[in-house]
Amino acid sequence: MELRHLRYFLAVGEALSFTKAAARLRVAQPALSRQMRDLEDEIGVDLLRRSPRGVTLTPEGKLFLKEARELLKLSRESVKKVHAMVRGEYSELHIGYRVPTILEILPQALAAFQKAVPGVKVLLHELTFDELIAGLRNATLELAVLLQPTGEHITGIVFESLHTYPLCVALNAAHPLAQLEFVPLERLAAEPILGLRRNDYRGYLDRIFAPTGFKPRIVTECDTFGSVLIEVEAGHGIALGAPIVKVAAGQQLLYRPLTGTTESLSVGIARAKNGNVTPAGEEFCEILQNASN
Repeated sequence: MELRHLRYFLAVGEALSFTKAAARLRVAQPALSRQMRDLEDEIGVDLLRRSPRGVTLTPEGKLFLKEARELLKLSRESVKKVHAMVRGEYSELHIGYRVPTILEILPQALAAFQKAVPGVKVLLHELTFDELIAGLRNATLELAVLLQPTGEHITGIVFESLHTYPLCVALNAAHPLAQLEFVPLERLAAEPILGLRRNDYRGYLDRIFAPTGFKPRIVTECDTFGSVLIEVEAGHGIALGAPIVKVAAGQQLLYRPLTGTTESLSVGIARAKNGNVTPAGEEFCEILQNASN
């Protein structure tokens, strides 16, 4: 069975006349009659009752007419969607992200994107850092908004920075360092540090502390930065992060700028180096870039 069989049957079933249907389709009437016989033979059911007075539909024909109409409608819509996808106007866009890195830019970018490209369905996936990188590599994610990957995480990944943040220290109000306006890096040498359970995180902290000659004393590693902040609030130590964490953690903690280091945190868009970003994905990247300016 081919789509032309459905189109031919729809024309005959709506006109209830081979002559009128043939004229509408611009085909010879004998050829149209033969196509309808072939269709009935293929599905093994009589769809039409033929008589000198014209054509009527059998009960099975009435049902098949309804189904044929829906199938042809679906085929037309599918073609339109494919053409729209080529233009970047229709698709599903899978984007991974981490809180709190996206809070300043992603909400407004999403609103602008949905207004500009309403036919694209954006699906957000909140994942751990390692899961984001894996999702980009296995193509379950098209894009991810996250902190700049380093070490083994950057292999096969293209990263474009959107915003760079200076480092700050997150601590609870009872911590002795809370009395300082700025926290020198040297003052953290003996502090218990709460960090992330990431392969490259210890290396990142080692790089920050290298000028002091001390190794950071990491006492707890968490899967998410939200968990890190809960540990800080409980008084189990301090954490290094960007000022943007205040948006996620609210007013429960204090944040002091860290001095004595030129290290920073960069938030941006990541994609697989060998992956295919759709036109919709490219449009979203452009909107993200504008939102971060």
